Amino acid sequence: MKNLTLTNTVQTQEDKDKQCELQKSGEIPEHIAIIMDGNGRWARSKGSIRLHGHKVGVDSVRDITESCAQLGVKYLTLYAFSTENWGRPSAEVRGLMRLLVSSLRKEAENLHENNIRLVTIGQLDRFPEDCRKELQEAIELTQNNDRLQLCLALSYSGRWDITEAVKKIATHVKEGRLDPSLINDQMITDHLSTAEIPDPDLIIRTSGEYRISNFLLWQLAYSELYMTEQFWPDFRREELYKAIRSFQSRDRRFGKLSTTKDENGLATRLVDKLK
Repeated sequence: MKNLTLTNTVQTQEDKDKQCELQKSGEIPEHIAIIMDGNGRWARSKGSIRLHGHKVGVDSVRDITESCAQLGVKYLTLYAFSTENWGRPSAEVRGLMRLLVSSLRKEAENLHENNIRLVTIGQLDRFPEDCRKELQEAIELTQNNDRLQLCLALSYSGRWDITEAVKKIATHVKEGRLDPSLINDQMITDHLSTAEIPDPDLIIRTSGEYRISNFLLWQLAYSELYMTEQFWPDFRREELYKAIRSFQSRDRRFGKLSTTKDENGLATRLVDKLK
């Protein structure tokens, strides 16, 4: 779990120029999803306890959320707590729950003032009542905001998401409301917890790990992946800009042929030779 803070910090002219350059140089991802990893290892490297790393992660959440809103990113999904995280030591889990409650209580108004909508995906029924209460209040307060949608994946796993979608579809079939032959990719997408959110354009993972860790397994089919050695507490907007520059340099074909001029020209020449 990462503490959630958003404040109206003063943006420097240098940073505005960098963002303007990014916006002009290529496409800004509509949806960025981040596996925020490395809080515990960052804390150990500082000779501190794991929970300290989660607390310091607040600065990265704030900075990345702010910079995404400034750049025009419309959806930001943060993998905050996986279903597997329930297996961590009970003291750490309790500390994370306290962080979630205090953070939401403190920052809901800041999110609202910044025109940011908060939503969640995951098994929220597994959280303590006070956590669910603070989440619901923040969600209701920000529900009409449209600058950026901040989605917290809480007690979430990609396998759980797909399983729940299959259960819903199976129920429709059992009740005679759906012909199984009509089940397709779009139908499954429409029954996922992210049905109202476009698939991520860019997935970022911090801490040098090269795993998806059960995150948005269906949704990331054609997402661009960006892995960085930076631990989450050290991941700030400069690192985000690097990820976006990498995204802009890639040729996203979605399984089709490239649309670049060079490859189109080559294809035309090959066709001419075959005539």
